[in-house]
Amino acid sequence: MSAIIVCPLASIAEMAVRHGARDMVSLIAERQDFHRPGVISADRHLKLAMNDIGFAGTGNLIAPSEAHVLELIRFVRGWNQSTPIIIHCWMGVSRSPAAAVIAALALHPEEDDFALAARLRSVAPHATPNPRIIEIGDGILGRRGRLVTAIRGIGRGAETDGRASFSLPLFRPNFAIAD
Repeated sequence: MSAIIVCPLASIAEMAVRHGARDMVSLIAERQDFHRPGVISADRHLKLAMNDIGFAGTGNLIAPSEAHVLELIRFVRGWNQSTPIIIHCWMGVSRSPAAAVIAALALHPEEDDFALAARLRSVAPHATPNPRIIEIGDGILGRRGRLVTAIRGIGRGAETDGRASFSLPLFRPNFAIAD
């Protein structure tokens, strides 16, 4: 079974090679330059230019938008899941965990929002998903506020140095969190 690999920008090449990824989503500031790993073809790389803010942008900041989330959903629904997908942002703490949750629900809408949030917390104690991305995704995916409530319920993640990567397994009907 494939998974969503979430990591900071500094780890994309290592994670892509280590996990055999062929698809990648970058949620990164508009002018942030980086090199796409060679194992990811240009047509399987989605770059969403946005800043890590939870409110409508002002000045030079670009807030996550409905258009960004719609592009994310379209892209992940085109992922064949034969290999993991990389989803990254600058530190792998806010934008990319939020996008990973949205991607998981776009692929498996039958999943329970609270179970997904608990699974996220179990594999990523440091994750603090961007609330704006979560709210927009909740609306687009018709979650009726359940996703927003579930993510708020796991609270702010633990402090991190920005080097933590994690794998978010996709929905399995009998997945259980170990006590």
